Amino acid sequence: MFGNGCLDDFIHEFSAMSFRKVMVIADPLVEEVAQKVVSRLQSKGISYHVNMNISAEPTVSMFNGVLKEADQNSIDAVIGIGGGSVLDVAKLVAALCGTGAKIEDVFGHGKIADRKHFLACLPTTAGTGSEVSPNSILLDDTDNQKKAAISPYLVPDIACVDPILTHSIPPSVTAYTGIDAMTHCIEAYANRHAHPMIDLYALEGIRLLFENLPIAFENGSDSDAREKISLGSLYGGICLGPVNTAAVHAIAYPLGSGYGLPHGLSNALLLPHVLEYNLPEGVDRYATIANKIGVKEEKTDMEKAREGIAKIRALCQRLGIPDKLNDFNISVSDVPAMTKSAFLVQRLLKNNPRVLSEKDIENIYLKLY
Repeated sequence: MFGNGCLDDFIHEFSAMSFRKVMVIADPLVEEVAQKVVSRLQSKGISYHVNMNISAEPTVSMFNGVLKEADQNSIDAVIGIGGGSVLDVAKLVAALCGTGAKIEDVFGHGKIADRKHFLACLPTTAGTGSEVSPNSILLDDTDNQKKAAISPYLVPDIACVDPILTHSIPPSVTAYTGIDAMTHCIEAYANRHAHPMIDLYALEGIRLLFENLPIAFENGSDSDAREKISLGSLYGGICLGPVNTAAVHAIAYPLGSGYGLPHGLSNALLLPHVLEYNLPEGVDRYATIANKIGVKEEKTDMEKAREGIAKIRALCQRLGIPDKLNDFNISVSDVPAMTKSAFLVQRLLKNNPRVLSEKDIENIYLKLY
C-alpha cells in the first residue's frame, strides 16, 4: 500500500483478518501512530501487546528481549511501526517467534526457511526500505559487528507506506534517512550484480530523492515532497533484495557499530569518497546517474560522472551533513581498527564495482580528516 492516508486502508484490511493477538513493535518517537493502530485493533476485539524499547542500532540482546516477550504472549501476527531498526526487529520476531531458533543461527543467506506469523511493516521514515526488503540487520554484542539475516521469508505480507507518517520527523533524520535511501539506489545501479529491471527502480529512486530531499528537509510539512521521497525510499528498498548495496554501506558500518553514528549519516560521510574511488570501474554508470540528477549530456562520461559526484557532495552540504570524522571525536588512530572491521563485510564489498583492499579502505577513511 502506498500513498497519503493509506494507514486507514491498512487498519481496515488488517482488522478483517481475524487475528487473535497481535504484537506491535514501535519506535517510541511515533507513539501517537502506534496508539492509533492499537485503538483500532481494540475496537475490533483484537488483543495486542506493545513493545517500544527498540533504539537505533538494535543489538542481538535487545532483539532477544523482544523475542522472549513475543513467545510469552502467544502472538499470531506482528506489526512493525517505525524506522528501519524497528522494522528489522519486527521482521525477525515474526520469523523466529515460537520456533526455538536462535538469532545467531540465522545470520547469513537463506537460513530462515519459513515464517508462521503474519507480518506487516509501516515505515515512519523515508530511508531504509526495510518494509519491502528480505534483509534484517542487528549489531552483535559479542564482537561489535553488524550482521544480516537475509531470506525471502523476511519480506512482509503487507507494507503500508503512508508518507503522512514521515511528516513529524526532524530535518536531521529526514536528511540522514534520505541519503541512506539514495545510497541504496546508487549502489544498486553501480553494482557488479546490477540487474536491468532493478536499474529502473534505482534510477527513478535517485531522481525522486535528489530532487525532493532538500524540499522535505527545509519544509517537513511539504506533502508532495514527502510523498516523493517516500516513493524513492520504497524503490531503494526494492533494490536491496535482488542486488543489494556495496562499499559505501560496508565502510559505513563501523561508524555506527563503534561510535553510534546514525546509519544514514555514516553513508552520507562516505558516499562521495567511495564514488570517486569507484570511478575507474564505473564511469558509464555514474554518468547515467549524473544525467538523472541534472548534469547535461554534452560532456564526456568522465566529465558527467565527476560533475554528478560534485552535485551529490553539494546535496549533502545543503542538508547540513558534516564531512569530517573529527566532528564526531573519531581519532585518526581509530582508522586501522575501523578498516579491519569494514573489510570483514565481504557480503557487500563483493558487489562493489571496484575491488577494495584494506589499504584502499584505510585511504578512504583518511579522506574524512
